[in-house]
Amino acid sequence: MMQTSKQRLTIVAAAVVLLGWACATSAQDIYKDKTLTFIVGYSPGGTYDQYTRLIARHIGKYLPGNPSRIVENMPGAGGIIAANHLYNRVKPDGLTVAAWASPLILQHVMGNDAIKIDGRKVGWVGIPGPYDTACHFNEASGIKTMEDWMNAKRPMKISSIGPGTSLSDVPKLLKAALNLPLEMVEGYKGGSEARLAVESGEVDGVCASWQATKVSWRNQMAAGKIHVVLQATLKSHPDLKKVPLAINYAKTDEARTLLKVADNVHGYQFPYSVAPGTPPERLKILQQAFLKTLRDRDLLAEAKKADLEVAPIDGPTTAKTFAGLYELSPALVAQLKEILIPKR
Repeated sequence: MMQTSKQRLTIVAAAVVLLGWACATSAQDIYKDKTLTFIVGYSPGGTYDQYTRLIARHIGKYLPGNPSRIVENMPGAGGIIAANHLYNRVKPDGLTVAAWASPLILQHVMGNDAIKIDGRKVGWVGIPGPYDTACHFNEASGIKTMEDWMNAKRPMKISSIGPGTSLSDVPKLLKAALNLPLEMVEGYKGGSEARLAVESGEVDGVCASWQATKVSWRNQMAAGKIHVVLQATLKSHPDLKKVPLAINYAKTDEARTLLKVADNVHGYQFPYSVAPGTPPERLKILQQAFLKTLRDRDLLAEAKKADLEVAPIDGPTTAKTFAGLYELSPALVAQLKEILIPKR
């Protein structure tokens, strides 16, 4: 018996409904009675850790099956351990989300063989908020203004985590672009340890996230024990209108290009990712839940109390941004490699 057009449409509609039900059931099965693990590539107490624990507390309500959530810290090698772990050891099932610094992608582009990841193959979930690098100095350093730093009689010791992190790469780019007197002191496990080194006088300063330091050093800055002298971003943060921008000190096109790289790479500092090969539908579920979580009223209220800035960037935009790093000119990549990759 031949089917009429109406019968065929009915069959197609029924198939679509069944497919939608099957997909919904499959999504429910992914997370029901499961645990979603967040891996933070840095020590507890830093901004990345704070963002992650905040997201973990609220994301369950936006995931089908409302899975349990745990946060694990995996510090070491400036986030490389966590990034390599995600890329090479984590099962691509959408049950593990890792947080590691985006500059590691640039390290991979430059050929750093310690980086066992490819930023084009990772599944990008999104970014929760901005990262605006500012350089801070303690009272003992004697540096209160950018002019003090430029005229310093000795290189200023700057605390850092390691290559592939903003605390390391941005100061190196600033030094190359502006010929600033600075000496890197690397090896701290996270931003909180790097800041403690400044407080104790072990080093002179740190170039770190303003979003983090304005919270952790609010009292010290008010008391004049910590001074903010330079912004490494291309646009001034509303809190720092009287603090100069590094780009204004650049005297050549080459210097300006290096500072633009610093801003473009390190401004997207806090991406969240899943293992390569994660099914697209699972990645999409996480991407949508991520955005909904960061617009959640309760999360925003909690973030405000903690002084965490929330301005989410979606997964597809994040992926496009990082893919662009693989399109930098060979000449610029060679120059960045000379500045940023450790000599052996």
